[in-house]
Amino acid sequence: MSDIVATVKADMKAAMKARDKARLGTIRLIQSEFKRIEVDERIEIDDERALSILDKMVKQRRDSIRQYEDAGRTELADQEKSEIAVIQDYLPAQLGSDEIAAMIDDALASIEATGMAAMGPLMGKLKPQLQGRADMGEVSKLVKAKLNG
Repeated sequence: MSDIVATVKADMKAAMKARDKARLGTIRLIQSEFKRIEVDERIEIDDERALSILDKMVKQRRDSIRQYEDAGRTELADQEKSEIAVIQDYLPAQLGSDEIAAMIDDALASIEATGMAAMGPLMGKLKPQLQGRADMGEVSKLVKAKLNG
């Protein structure tokens, strides 16, 4: 069992004891997603896969927040924001834009392709380093700007 999965289980027990319903609900969502993947793919989740699952859950919630805010449903957007806050407790510290730019420069220097042809190889190199530590949609925009600039 990965460290992240073990931490989520321990935090679930703590949230139950503290009667923290909001946190407990989000932790249960995380655990059900872990379990679904373990059953569907017949694997045991390691930390790398757990990070990718958590990152995807945050991305889904950011998309939902945009949709709810566009529809004027702020109470639903607030619920998604509180879930993101709990999920991010299990992700590594988020990188700043300067750190991400430096990583893009390093990765760009290590690949052969130039221009937009470098997009695929560059993102392939960056994704494992940035998974869970940065919004990959924003990273993609930064990479495009760098390659076009």
